[in-house]
Amino acid sequence: MGCFAGWPPAPRRCHIKLLLRPNPLRLFDRYVFIASPSILSTHQPPRTDTPPLLNRPAFGTDFIWGTATAAYQIEGAVDRDGRGPSIWDTFSKQKGKIKTGEHADIACEFYDRYESDLRLHKELGLDHFRFSLSWSRILPDGTAPPRGGRINEAGLAFYDRLIDHCLRLGLTPWITLYHWDLPLALENQGGWPNRQIVDWFTDFVDVCTKAYGHKVKHWIVLNEPLAFSVLGYFTGQHAPGRRGFWNLLPVIHNTALAQAEGGRMVRQNVPDAQIGTAFSCSPVDPFTPRDQNAAARVDALMNRLFIEPALGLGYPSDTLPFLSDIARKVAKPGDMERLAFDFDFIGLQHYFRAVVEQSLFMPYLWAKEVTALRRGVPVITEMGWEVYPDSMYRIIRQFSQYAGIKKLIITESGAAFYDTVQHGMVNDTARTEYHQQYLTQVLRARQEGLPVDGYFAWTFLDNFEWAEGYRPRFGLVYVDFRTQQRIVKASGRWFQQFLTAENETSKRL
Repeated sequence: MGCFAGWPPAPRRCHIKLLLRPNPLRLFDRYVFIASPSILSTHQPPRTDTPPLLNRPAFGTDFIWGTATAAYQIEGAVDRDGRGPSIWDTFSKQKGKIKTGEHADIACEFYDRYESDLRLHKELGLDHFRFSLSWSRILPDGTAPPRGGRINEAGLAFYDRLIDHCLRLGLTPWITLYHWDLPLALENQGGWPNRQIVDWFTDFVDVCTKAYGHKVKHWIVLNEPLAFSVLGYFTGQHAPGRRGFWNLLPVIHNTALAQAEGGRMVRQNVPDAQIGTAFSCSPVDPFTPRDQNAAARVDALMNRLFIEPALGLGYPSDTLPFLSDIARKVAKPGDMERLAFDFDFIGLQHYFRAVVEQSLFMPYLWAKEVTALRRGVPVITEMGWEVYPDSMYRIIRQFSQYAGIKKLIITESGAAFYDTVQHGMVNDTARTEYHQQYLTQVLRARQEGLPVDGYFAWTFLDNFEWAEGYRPRFGLVYVDFRTQQRIVKASGRWFQQFLTAENETSKRL
């Protein structure tokens, strides 16, 4: 999941799921199998009925249903089969970086359990599976052979097996090329602030698309660029833990360039691919009428910063004047034209709305979040995020207004609540209702003709939630991290009933 809430704050989820917490450097903080003989137990938790207006046929037969995952959060096996270290391997071992003092060396053991996990995914009726490729598992030194690096054939072979198993099960694989786990070797050479990262990343994309492009037709270039830019290099709350404004503008520009150049490399190697990139995004509301300008600045940061360059509109320096320094001090001749790429779809990763007020103590944004707790919001998640379904409709409408966007996919949405196992079951009613309510708003947008064509729940399995550790649980499937047992939650069973039972009914009509 992406994590990014606040200036500075997923989940990814923290996706850029901004956890807006008080911190002088940031406005928002965001984020960040042992199956029984019958994988789906005969012990059924209390049923959560589907709202009357929500039914699968209403979405249409071409609507995409899936879950999203990320390599570092689920794979484990960090020192196996030639994988090189990533920035998260070292960051998570530093004292105080992960709230719970945990790391993802084992995580969900997906590296060893992917076959049974994917069978379970298929049984839930979710026909699309989004996963990321570990850069350092494929290129342990970060660079490809033309630049002195080497390809780890064992790493390529793992993802080959994973993709082939998806296809055997009838699951459509969606590959995310970068979900935050930069090879440590590249960070040691400067990481994302180093202009060479654009070439390093493009080489990685070249290797991956040549290896899998004949089998995989759905590609996401970057996952939540705002999250890893701000949290990793400005506030230091995520790997690699670097702080300071001087990092931020080069990271933003190099990331935007890599997003476009990565897209061009996918297009070159897989001409028939559907190519997208995924942004964390939230509608931004002013706390009072006098906070309108503050809300506009936060909106420019959270929702406009990376999509507008991709559409050929440049950086939103009209609202955030400090961004004009990119063209003056960071960019090279011809760069601004290179930022644009004609994506086939844009991924929206949405969890909550942001409510902000002006603040003289938050440099550059001059705004801060008004937390859900301060506003007395009755329903918040374990991450402190407001459950506000209408925001899903609003963010779809907001992005639909860009003339250059062809199609929108909800590439992440979900909620962390405290889960308990009782009598072998997890009755996560709040999570089920979250997905029902947010999907109702997706359907509303779709029925109004807005181009939203899919929904990926975050996430399939409970996993390592970045700086939050294992405490927040977003999964449709509960993971006991001591035994690696999987238990399908009530939310997962609701998706199964919604997607399989209603599908069978529609076939008979």
